[in-house]
Amino acid sequence: MNLAQQAVDIAIQAGADEVEVFGLTGRSVHVDIQKDKIDLARESFAAGHGIKAIVSGAVGFSSTNDPSGIRDSALLAVGSAKVRNSDPDWIGLPGRSDYRIAKGIFDPGIDNMDIDACIDLSMMMIDGAQSVKDTIPISGKFICSSFSYGILNSSGVEVQEDSTRIDGFFDCRAGEGNELSTAFEFDISRSLNIDFFHIGHEAASEALKSMGGVSIDTSEMDVLLKPNAIADILESTFCPSISAENIQKERSALIGKLENQIGVEELDIIDDGLMENGIGSSRCDDEGVGSKCNRIIESGVLKTYLYDTYTAGKAGTESTGNATRDNYAQTTSIDVRNLKIEYPASDIVAETNKGVIIGSVIGAHTANPISGDFSVEARNSFLIENGEITSPVKSMMISGNMFDLLQNIIGAGRDDRVLGTIITPTLKISGLKVIG
Repeated sequence: MNLAQQAVDIAIQAGADEVEVFGLTGRSVHVDIQKDKIDLARESFAAGHGIKAIVSGAVGFSSTNDPSGIRDSALLAVGSAKVRNSDPDWIGLPGRSDYRIAKGIFDPGIDNMDIDACIDLSMMMIDGAQSVKDTIPISGKFICSSFSYGILNSSGVEVQEDSTRIDGFFDCRAGEGNELSTAFEFDISRSLNIDFFHIGHEAASEALKSMGGVSIDTSEMDVLLKPNAIADILESTFCPSISAENIQKERSALIGKLENQIGVEELDIIDDGLMENGIGSSRCDDEGVGSKCNRIIESGVLKTYLYDTYTAGKAGTESTGNATRDNYAQTTSIDVRNLKIEYPASDIVAETNKGVIIGSVIGAHTANPISGDFSVEARNSFLIENGEITSPVKSMMISGNMFDLLQNIIGAGRDDRVLGTIITPTLKISGLKVIG
């Protein structure tokens, strides 16, 4: 934190009223897989500081990855603030919080993993895929990372934390030509507890099961969205809609909906920045506000938006601890930490007389984050008839609206999955449009 303190002192001496410094150091190993071979394995290191300076309510920002450039970067941030207009909504940087421990976010086994060990785990995904006959590996990726971040500001925030993360992804195909089917599987964890053989095996098995699909007619029916599918749709529609920044800029369908019923009564959605082992968990958010658990939807009622310090000040409320950033060279934005969908679980396949179950979707990024409308291609889909999964379904699409979907949830599976910063089971939706 010595460099961070230097940056604060330099910026204050140069005329800043407030200063924030975000520092990050990290190491990553990336392994790329092409077909059934390791294509590339590389180790990389990153380190740098992002400096925010405030002068008379105007905000300037600069970053550097050179320790010897910390003075110039601090002066550049102050200079940038001095030529900007004052923001009347600026209320100040956050002060120190009571920080709680985020459990399970650092694994020394990942921190100490060398390239050879990473290659060995990557090969396990290939072995898993090759254990399924009549399938062909397409590609895969392995990433293991360890990071240390620190936040220091002139209002008393001083916090530092270490974390690790490991990712595995694999993609397979089965068949040829018109009978070609593909599938992928992945897993993400803070700890070295991933079954990499299973990732490859699942991708290959799902590709094989998806062959020989039948066509279905366009209609509205019960649709079971497996975790991968519902998480992609949530990320592109619901998550932007609960951002206070989008609310304040009138880019959300949830404007003025606090304390309104926007989902079925059995539905709860929480965002927990302290969830044990959570991919988005840490002691604080990326501007130093202590992490907490926020109940976004309770019994179907919208209870809060997600705020950083700036948007909370505009709204006259407190930050929810949702300021996030991808790296030290970027300023913060609002995002979920660990968004968890809760709904009473049951045997939703057995309870379905006629419907489809969808493994994943393509095109969720094209959804309208303001209206919540989406139209996506459904992949690895299967018919459900008389409570049993039967035939695979050929290419089809589903379309609907995220906020209608929340009102039409009629069941949830027992298969909760952690998919990055979204944790969800399979959700059963009534009356969703299926386009054959």
